[in-house]
Amino acid sequence: MSGTMKSLTVHPDTSTTISDIPIPTPGPHEVLIKVVVAGSNPKDWKLPLWWNKSSNTGDDFSGIVEAVGSEVYEVKEGDRVIAYRHWENPYGSYAEYAIAFDFMVVKLPEKVSFEEAATIPLAALTAVVALYHTLRLPQPWVPATKPTPLVIYGAATAVGAFGIKLAQLSNIHPIIGVVGRGKEFAETLIDRSKGDDLVDYRDGNEAVVKGIKAALAKNGFDSVDYVFDAVSEHGSVLDAAAVSSDTGFITGVLPLTLDPKAKDLSKDVKWVQTSVAWVFQNKWEEAGEETKQGVSAATAGREIGFLFLRWLVRGLDEGWFKGHPYEVVKGGLNGVGGALQVLKEGNSSAVKFVYRIADTE
Repeated sequence: MSGTMKSLTVHPDTSTTISDIPIPTPGPHEVLIKVVVAGSNPKDWKLPLWWNKSSNTGDDFSGIVEAVGSEVYEVKEGDRVIAYRHWENPYGSYAEYAIAFDFMVVKLPEKVSFEEAATIPLAALTAVVALYHTLRLPQPWVPATKPTPLVIYGAATAVGAFGIKLAQLSNIHPIIGVVGRGKEFAETLIDRSKGDDLVDYRDGNEAVVKGIKAALAKNGFDSVDYVFDAVSEHGSVLDAAAVSSDTGFITGVLPLTLDPKAKDLSKDVKWVQTSVAWVFQNKWEEAGEETKQGVSAATAGREIGFLFLRWLVRGLDEGWFKGHPYEVVKGGLNGVGGALQVLKEGNSSAVKFVYRIADTE
């Protein structure tokens, strides 16, 4: 396909520019997709800042297949799809066309809107990696058979909310969600009949620890073995450590070096960062000390990403899985900069920003 397309670049100061660039050609295992809706994630403003590098940082999107590479067999031109872009691919989703690897492109049921689909890939797959790779919790098709307390810090964030949804599907309870303004939304995710509970972080770190311990005590536990910290800021890791057992394991989504309070974390605490980039890993490796159980079955992230994304799309079709609440930002690509600034300032809660590319002037 020849011609040019509009593509947006995010700069370190969160400003954006839109340029006309050539429409790319997909490689053998790539899919060229006409982007209908793109979704934002906090990393979209963070990476340009951290790396001091401007780029098209959009990863989440849905749209119509425009062309496929020679080795692609699951989708064809004209298919409605959900897709997740590899972070190193320069053709991100803040554009009229984007490129994704074929294993991260799934045909979308007609009943599922492009907007809902665009809220899912990065956040849901981050939760998948955290729960099933890092923490090694029971997967949904071999669900837990005994009470398994799980603390999820940031229960109303997209990543945290998907973590709760997945934990529910794995029959993991009690789930204790730490949440702020999104408390009302988080309440719709948990099951109090199974011991689930919520703790409000706005009362301060000390109150968070006290609240988690009280929720655990109601279920007959004095500590927790599994914590998924989807916030990883403002001392959340210290709260997690304060309620963890001696063999407990904490996984966070950001490096500890980004939280000044984390310098007080005991070196004895088992903590590891969860990176969604693992779903692009195609080398089979033995799991090492970074996992709770130590050396275990060999795993490759690409396989778990391939399987879970397709399984979640089936859940959309059958109704037992849903995307995150979203807000359609006016102006298409013209609205990205403003929405990323809102994310940067921490002024959004329990909502994903999405953009209809056709609305770009």
